[in-house]
Amino acid sequence: MTQLVLIRHGQSAWNLENRFTGWWDVALTPKGEEEAKAAGELMAARGLDFDLCFTSFQTRAIKTLHIALEAMGRLWLPVEKHWRLNERHYGGLTGLDKAETMTKHGEEQVKVWRRSFDIPPPALEPAGEFDLTNDRRYAGIAIPTHESLKDTIARVLPYWEERIAPCLKEGKRVLVSAHGNSLRALVKHLSDISDIDIPSLEIPTGQPMVFELGEGLKALERYYLSERPEDRTA
Repeated sequence: MTQLVLIRHGQSAWNLENRFTGWWDVALTPKGEEEAKAAGELMAARGLDFDLCFTSFQTRAIKTLHIALEAMGRLWLPVEKHWRLNERHYGGLTGLDKAETMTKHGEEQVKVWRRSFDIPPPALEPAGEFDLTNDRRYAGIAIPTHESLKDTIARVLPYWEERIAPCLKEGKRVLVSAHGNSLRALVKHLSDISDIDIPSLEIPTGQPMVFELGEGLKALERYYLSERPEDRTA
């Protein structure tokens, strides 16, 4: 049996401000840093260890990983970063206050943009405040202008198949620090969740999610480490 652990980054500044974030790079809040530290301490206390870590190109996920690894005494572990693990691109909603957006466009329309499987939000206007064209980390990458959850899954899964899954099949213990929607993509794939049900899956910040994987990386069990009695995770 192989273990895979997924962790959504700790609370970010725009989580706190209730703004659409997507690919825009924002920092962790002090609470987010504490969530990351607590996650690392919990993983260490439960005897989890890793051989390789993966994260996105976004600071909030990278810092969450580093803080958790420091709490585990594992800052030396190899880490691979890739844009395919970035959060869903919220396009023209990026930076907007979610409550104000509902007032402007209506609750039902915003619900469609946020929770539908295959309907993306409006596209990001080129050369605007949140245009990442000149961000060096994305040089040579066709940056999306907006993404549905379906688009995000299609972006994440090739990286899973090419890099993460082969490591697990070799018996390596893997930790992935990423985002709500890029992690939804992995959970949907591993747990075979339907297109209808996956948008409603909520993944809390800073909570290690453990997958017990069997032959062919079939998910035998999925649970949050904080919810599992200690005598069943040692």
